[in-house]
Amino acid sequence: MTLTTLIDGNRETRALTDGTYLVGRGASCRIRFDTPEVSERHAILTVRDGRAVIEDLHSANGTFVNGTEIDRAVVLDDGLVVQIGNCMLRVSDETKAPAPEEPEAEPTPPPVDAPDPLRDLRRNVQTQIQHELLKRMDMKKLTVQGVDREGLEENARERIHDIIDEVISNGRLPQGIDPVRLEDDVFNEAMRLGPLEDLLDDETVTEIMVNGPGQVYVERDGRLQLSDCQFSDDASVLAVIERIVAPLGRRIDESQPYVDARLADGSRVNAIIAPLSLSGPTITIRKFSKRALTPEDFIRFGTWTPDAAAFMELCVRLRKNIVVAGGTGSGKTTLLNLLSGYIPAQERIVTVEDAAELRLQQPHVVRLEARPPNIEGKGAVTIRDLVRNCLRMRPDRIIVGECRGGEALDMLQAMNTGHDGSLTTVHANSPRDVVSRLETMVLMSGMELPSRAIREQIASAVDIIIHESRLSDGSRKVTAITEVTGLEGSQIVMQDIFAFHQTGVDANGRIVGTMRPTGAVPTWIDQVKSRGIDVDMNMFNDEIEV
Repeated sequence: MTLTTLIDGNRETRALTDGTYLVGRGASCRIRFDTPEVSERHAILTVRDGRAVIEDLHSANGTFVNGTEIDRAVVLDDGLVVQIGNCMLRVSDETKAPAPEEPEAEPTPPPVDAPDPLRDLRRNVQTQIQHELLKRMDMKKLTVQGVDREGLEENARERIHDIIDEVISNGRLPQGIDPVRLEDDVFNEAMRLGPLEDLLDDETVTEIMVNGPGQVYVERDGRLQLSDCQFSDDASVLAVIERIVAPLGRRIDESQPYVDARLADGSRVNAIIAPLSLSGPTITIRKFSKRALTPEDFIRFGTWTPDAAAFMELCVRLRKNIVVAGGTGSGKTTLLNLLSGYIPAQERIVTVEDAAELRLQQPHVVRLEARPPNIEGKGAVTIRDLVRNCLRMRPDRIIVGECRGGEALDMLQAMNTGHDGSLTTVHANSPRDVVSRLETMVLMSGMELPSRAIREQIASAVDIIIHESRLSDGSRKVTAITEVTGLEGSQIVMQDIFAFHQTGVDANGRIVGTMRPTGAVPTWIDQVKSRGIDVDMNMFNDEIEV
């Protein structure tokens, strides 16, 4: 596609690739008109798949298409001229040519995965109803009157229902459009997360990836699939991001174009927008199961074995310090949630997280969440600040959602000063890699400690490392449960208690293997006997068939 601009009689033509183009006189605008009639961020032009859409960004002087001021996104078909201040622009698709006449042929049925022919029409009707809803609902007035979220949603639902009834009574609802579904779609777009609501309700979907308005991928059974979910434009995606981050007191704009957040159910959210994202506003949601997973679920999924589950319950009951390690998306937080379920109900637990995701079932839990800096760059409260503070809160157990920096030193010191039974997660590729990662993170705290002193801290603090992996078939499995036995010379000594052994791949591409004991027995097993806890020592026997 090509863009032709006309400013004070000067014509300029350039090629346009797929992407999002800010139009205005600001330095960050990709299409820049340096005249006083044009706002800093006047409009936004989106080009994708041979289609160009222009939308006004609440500019001072408005945006006009063929002489008419626009108040919504407009598709720029060939020949439409856009006027912004005293500047003109036109988008053309030079690849389009008149199709040659061909002899009539038998009609062919549409492909099975053909797009819904009513989708564009439904989207157009939905957009018109949304604009009418905005005219009838005075959100500012309702907020000032103290109407809560439930009241706003109820008010919006009634107005939408009335508008659709009027459209039907006037005979203006196109045939084939279900009014019930239309009402739900308009409500979700106006008050909730729009097209994502259906995917969030789908329990088979574990992750949602929005790559701009026209492309939404989901993960099912560990594999990525392109969904038929779409947004109308970039502004719709941005509105969803704002609804997610606003209740958390976080922000996303050009000065802070990415953000980590969470949904009400604890699902993790990351969003990144222009100018950093060239594909349009991008959202990544890692969903949490609506039902808390149990050890039996992990056994049924093949994540671990009954013996491994019994051993980990024993470790938590004996207040062993545990580090859950693994790569991105391997299920560390889910496993941490599961392990926390073994903590006795009478203990006081303090959790520290960047974005609160843990869902503990115990009655005595204090949840702390880090805070990013405000628009002036001040007021940030880091994970490290919270770890130091929680030591003064008389915790029986400290759970840090993830150690990724200098807070690792404070976590190790807490483990070494009477806060046994603490849990945390670390990104690492193997149990041995956890040690070097912790050592690196301790150095990130700014403390100039010798390597041996750091390793002494790690060897004294960490008792058990659980490593979880996401395998090539998309399944998540605990691949090693390792005990840290101490320090010999300058090296930390470790031994695997359980390890996963892959034996092959089945006809469906699924990993075949099993987790087996290695035959090693924990060095602290005598503590179990002295405390009168019955333990089946056969769980450590590597000669018993699993």
